[in-house]
Amino acid sequence: MALAFAPYALLLQAAPQAEQPPPPPPPPQPAPEEPDPEWEKDAPPVDPQIIEGRERPGYTAPLPDRIEQENEGAIRAPPPEAFPTDQVPIPDRWRLIEDLGLVKENLLDPYNQNTYKGDRPINREKVPWLPITGDDWFFVANLVSDSVYEPRTFPIPVGIQTTEDPDRLDVFGDDFSTVLSQTFIAGFALLKGSTAYKPPSVEYRVTLAYNVNYVDVPERRVLFVEPSRESDRLDHFLGLQEAFVDYHFTALDNDRFDFISIRAGIQPFQSDFRGFLFNDQQLGVRLFGNRDNNRFQFNLGAFWRLEKDTNSGLNSVVKSPRDDFVFIANAYRQDFLIPALTSQITLAYNRNREADDIEIDDNGFPVRPALLGNLRGRDYDAFYIGYNADGRIGRINVTASAYWVLGEDRNNIFTGEPADINAQFGAVELSYDRDWIRFRLSGAYASGDSDPFDDTEGGYDAIFENPVFAGADTSYWIRQTIPFAGGGRAVSVNGRNGILNNLRSSKEQGQSNFNNPGLILTGVGADFDLTPEIRVSANANHLWFENTTSLEVLRNEGSIPKDIGFDLSASAIWRPKANQNIVFRLSAAALVPGKGFRDLFDSRNGNDKFVSILANVVLTY
Repeated sequence: MALAFAPYALLLQAAPQAEQPPPPPPPPQPAPEEPDPEWEKDAPPVDPQIIEGRERPGYTAPLPDRIEQENEGAIRAPPPEAFPTDQVPIPDRWRLIEDLGLVKENLLDPYNQNTYKGDRPINREKVPWLPITGDDWFFVANLVSDSVYEPRTFPIPVGIQTTEDPDRLDVFGDDFSTVLSQTFIAGFALLKGSTAYKPPSVEYRVTLAYNVNYVDVPERRVLFVEPSRESDRLDHFLGLQEAFVDYHFTALDNDRFDFISIRAGIQPFQSDFRGFLFNDQQLGVRLFGNRDNNRFQFNLGAFWRLEKDTNSGLNSVVKSPRDDFVFIANAYRQDFLIPALTSQITLAYNRNREADDIEIDDNGFPVRPALLGNLRGRDYDAFYIGYNADGRIGRINVTASAYWVLGEDRNNIFTGEPADINAQFGAVELSYDRDWIRFRLSGAYASGDSDPFDDTEGGYDAIFENPVFAGADTSYWIRQTIPFAGGGRAVSVNGRNGILNNLRSSKEQGQSNFNNPGLILTGVGADFDLTPEIRVSANANHLWFENTTSLEVLRNEGSIPKDIGFDLSASAIWRPKANQNIVFRLSAAALVPGKGFRDLFDSRNGNDKFVSILANVVLTY
């Protein structure tokens, strides 16, 4: 068969052929249909309607009609060489706005761009005497006026040697007093670096605070130790609250603007989210920074505590610093344990060596050692281990703190012997946002000392607390200082702007005391944002002593109930400009005493409640 076709094949090769187009490709064959899966046969038809209040993933509404645009004769943008060569681009936005006349700088205008509040870089031509180079230096000035008017009632002891009223023969007399306080704060900072997207590379900052205060009480020997002094006091003081240098290690930056800086000098520091352990402005050195797109943050700090002015609470740099050191290391991690929750681990060491010091405050009262127990000086080492959390779990906002303090006290004020420190603290606040209302639940626990005469001190105390919790300074118990009359002179059950019942001479000048009755608190509250300018808050707390054994020994009483009472408060904040430049605040609080409070502070007039009013005006430039 092959031989029969051979001549024909040769003929085809020999004969000339006309060029023919290639044959068309065969039409595509449709793929064979696969049978539908069983689940598709049984699935209901898709409903494209959107359920009210929800969105269907992947479903979108029909697109609008396509728009066709014809721009005949359009030309491309001219190349750079087409522009005049005498035009120079402006390197920043500040000079552009100024040249266009959009903003005219006014020294007294705190809202628009202003060189004196860091909105524009410093013009070196106007300040040739300033030793700076480059066009990225900024000057920031902050001016604050803080005015306080505070009428209040609390148990006031009758003077021992004399009294303002001859019929006051009881332990407690009239309970009404008034506080007027005016503080002017001036802060100045010099910063290098455009701070719109990253921290400054260098920062110099100084902040001064000048306070004038007037207090009027109904009894002598409350404000001054001398019985001959009057029962009112006018005082003033100038304190240095900030004076530090901050250096930014630019070589350690990354493309996410994570940074590492070191700061040395008098500086503010808050060890946890709500200020339960250490929240103060002290002399120290701190290495801090962040990593992983700000998901990880850390602090390493060492602080040498300064003496405080007695009546204003401001830093006193004219006195030698205390023999009291604080070392703190903490680390924050976002989305740790669960998403949307920031976890923090804190390690702190408080080294106090003031056993041989005798410190008398500006009013003549001894504060170190405290006039409590054996009246001897104390050295102690306190180690704090803490976990703090801040964030949310679903719709619930969560803030929580837990601390365990261990260490050694060289002098137990009840036995005069060394004692181990072993105490605990915990606090949690849960809140839920519903439109313009936030509902809050609060709880706190601080262990109390169960046996003052053993070799363990179980009462929890912080280093320098200043908590924003359970109503903060609008709460009666947190705002007011209750004197521990009958058990110690110039010693208070609790401290001003503090939540702990620690029996200290003062939070500012005293030492931590781990022989105390502790605290239990439960509370409810709510914040109402009526408008962007007005917020109203209400709080109701119930307080108890955790253990009253130390109170019973100090007061020489057989039994003291634990119930402190109910703390009720309400406050209103008005910001007429919807910012922090002008803030008016008015609050009222009342303490309805429980059995334990009445046992300790039964006053002559038999008051069934104590009240506090706080009127505050803050003006900021």
